[in-house]
Amino acid sequence: MNFRAEIDIMPHKELLDPQGKAVAHGLHNLSFDGVQDVRVGRHISIKLSAKDKSEATQQVEDACKKLLANAIMEGYSFELIEE
Repeated sequence: MNFRAEIDIMPHKELLDPQGKAVAHGLHNLSFDGVQDVRVGRHISIKLSAKDKSEATQQVEDACKKLLANAIMEGYSFELIEE
């Protein structure tokens, strides 16, 4: 079976996000005064093959834990779509 994983990786809410602060400051300078906070993360799309959805989920979990996300500073979530 073929799957697509749409993965979002974001810094933990407890940590300072300097890139998000810079974007928020830029938006305020452009008169987007309603913006209260900005967090900047990453979005990763992966196509993979697996025998079933359970195996595909495990593959994506392993990829996130071992390579894609830094568990100390980031959290992740993903959606798995059968193609």
